[in-house]
Amino acid sequence: MQNILSRKSVRSYTNRPVSRAQLDTLVRAAMAAPTGMDTRPWKFVVIDDKNAMQQLAAELPRAKMLAEAQAAIAVCGDMSVLSKDGKPSRNWMLDCSAATENLLLQAEAMGLGAVWTAGYPYPDRMEAIKSALSLPDHIIPLNLIPIGYPKGDPQPKDKYNKDNIHYNKW
Repeated sequence: MQNILSRKSVRSYTNRPVSRAQLDTLVRAAMAAPTGMDTRPWKFVVIDDKNAMQQLAAELPRAKMLAEAQAAIAVCGDMSVLSKDGKPSRNWMLDCSAATENLLLQAEAMGLGAVWTAGYPYPDRMEAIKSALSLPDHIIPLNLIPIGYPKGDPQPKDKYNKDNIHYNKW
């Protein structure tokens, strides 16, 4: 519970490197997420090339922090993954969102900072990500997660609101 309540969106990073082993751990945590009918319609593009991150920072107005991050992970839906009825997942964005939350919680547990920046459902953002990462047509970028060691002392927000809870009936 403490890790969940400590998670925060980090948008400023130090120059301390993030290793590929750490990035692999984040993706492993992401893939432990629940997925409808066990379809696992996710793909992950791990980015640790500073030039690619600079390009993405320049093209994505809500992801300027990529210029300062040490790495990033694009969480994507794979439309070629078919369900038992032979159709692409209608739940890919739900499954990829669950994977993203696992990734963010694991980053917090490792002392890393990360923030969810949206790709989907914004056509311009999705196109910028697809182009920069050379994604094939059947891969849809849900989000892009900048990652690094937090600069300063970012604090989590207390989002609990008892008015949002209803028992048994509205």
